[in-house]
Amino acid sequence: MAGIERTKAILDAAEALLTEQGYRAATLKAIGERAGIPTSSVCHYFGDRDQVDAELLRRHLSALRQQIISRLNGRELRTVRDTVDAVIDPLLAHGRRYSAFVQLWREQTAPLAELGREFDESLAEKTWRVLVDRALIRPDTPLLAVQLAFEAGDQLFDVAFERSPRGDAATVDEARYLVTAYLETYAPQAPGD
Repeated sequence: MAGIERTKAILDAAEALLTEQGYRAATLKAIGERAGIPTSSVCHYFGDRDQVDAELLRRHLSALRQQIISRLNGRELRTVRDTVDAVIDPLLAHGRRYSAFVQLWREQTAPLAELGREFDESLAEKTWRVLVDRALIRPDTPLLAVQLAFEAGDQLFDVAFERSPRGDAATVDEARYLVTAYLETYAPQAPGD
């Protein structure tokens, strides 16, 4: 088995173990056994469990980022709520489809937290640009406002998936409302207001 094939087998095994048995069960030894690779070889490709988790999360975040960017670039975004939905809908769908992603997102080891921060910061900036370019928020709106909206959304995403493995619908609806209402405070004022 070549290096690329082994790397893929290791990540696929980690994904399967996370999905089937949960975060604690996906040890390097269990991942190696599932992939049919000795633990020492797993360690050759990934120095420790954190590296496996980080690479697996990168794989998920890359796919998710493409989906969200595609939605943010769509012509149908006419309101702040449309824009919020363009971020939340793919995130929710991905979480519902891949429980391993939710477990990694919520685990918050230092490497995973850093990947999450980088993901949020880049998407917050893209979202801010979309909102400003489409005149849905004032041009002087600080990027920090959108970054904080992402932080609030992350916390509510965690709560939604704590309440239900499918992401509690009521919590998701409240997240949409909260983030939308907050960002709408930066909407341009109509003449005469």
